[in-house]
Parts: sequence; C-alpha cells; structure tokens
Amino acid sequence: MDHEATLRRSGPTVPERIHAGGTPTRTGPARKWWYSSWTLLLAAIVIFNAIYALPRYLHFDPTLSRTRIDPSFGLHFPVLVVHVVTGNIALLTLLIQLIPWVRRVAPKVHRVSGRIYVFAGAIPSALLSFALLPYSSAPMGKLGLATMALLWIITTAVGYRMGTKRRYLDHRRWMLYSFALALGTSWGRVISQFAMPGVDIRLDLFFDISSWMGWVVSLILVHWYVERTTPRLRRELAGHRPG
Repeated sequence: MDHEATLRRSGPTVPERIHAGGTPTRTGPARKWWYSSWTLLLAAIVIFNAIYALPRYLHFDPTLSRTRIDPSFGLHFPVLVVHVVTGNIALLTLLIQLIPWVRRVAPKVHRVSGRIYVFAGAIPSALLSFALLPYSSAPMGKLGLATMALLWIITTAVGYRMGTKRRYLDHRRWMLYSFALALGTSWGRVISQFAMPGVDIRLDLFFDISSWMGWVVSLILVHWYVERTTPRLRRELAGHRPG
C-alpha cells in the first residue's frame, strides 16, 4: 500500500485539522468524563433559554417580559426583544462551535456558525445591552453588565480577527473567552442560585450578584483551561511543521 493511501487512512494532520475546524482535534485517547459533563451542562443552559426564556419575548407582549419595562423609553421592549433573540442566537451557535464532531467532520458548518455567532449574535447583543443598561433594576449590576458587554465585544472581535489571519491558536483562545462571556448572564444566575441555596434575598440584589459572578467565574475557568491545553496544542502543531 502506498504512502498516500496510508495517510488518507490515518486521518488529517494537526495543521490540516486546525485549518479545517479552527482548532486542533484530538485523535488519541477518549476525552475526560468532565468534558462531556460540561458539554451537557452547556446544552442544558442553551435549551433552557430557548424553551423557557425566549418564547416570552416572541409573543411581543410586554406583560410577559421578565425585565421591568420602563414607559419613559418607548423602544425599551422592542430593543429588549432583539437583544434576547440575538443573545439566544449567540448561545445556539456557541454550542455548535464547541462540538468537536462538527469541527472535525463539518468544518464549513463550524465556519458559517462562527460568522453567525459574531455578526448576528455576540456583537449586536452586546451593543444592544448598552442601550438597556440605564433601565436595569440592578444598581451595581449595571457596572458588571457593562464590563461584560465591553469585554464580549473585544474578545469576539479579536478572536474573529485572529481567525481571518489564520492564527488559529490565538483564535481559539480569544473565542473561548468570548464564549465564556456569552454565558455570563445565564451562568451567573445558575451559580448564584446554587451558591446561596435557600437564602431569601431581594430581586435587585440577586441581579447585582449574578451580573458579576457569572462572567467572572466563567473567565477564570476558561483561562485555566486555555493555559492548561494551549502548550500541548502548540507542541503538536510545531511537531507537524516541515523541518
């Protein structure tokens, strides 16, 4: 059997996997159990938002809104609806981006969903949040949400730019940071509820806490993961470069 056939059977090289899907994919031992657990948790958050939170706003009935509508801002509810819809687009495409099978088998789906995440999800949702912040009922949470939105725009723009320049490891790093920020609000409410079980606190205080806790904890966890995995991926990439 010739060498070319052997290569075809053994699968793509590390650089080919990076160019096809944006990040290297592992072909060795199975992933750790916690990887599947985090994927399932992420899928649960995305599905919960799509089934429970999103339909409230698709009825275009302000009385169903979970956020108090300020009558002094005539466009408050329409802006909120677009913000929620684009946020859910970001979450759905985020989930697609993180599925290894998609990156490995359907790289075009990975690339297209990535562009949808950037231009129809993350960027518009983050920008719209600035228009909604003055009407937020969480006093200290406004600063947390503003910081999260600004960092979300920056990490998404830098990650997209790194991808266009084919700096794939940097693209991976910055997009993972962007994904962490995309989950900030939903994840923050989950963490706050589990961190304070049975504690009866005011709603505005709860939003204050969750507006900070979610994205800060997410960024810390993702930074730990990136620093832990990037050196190995860099070595794999260097080992497949022509000498």
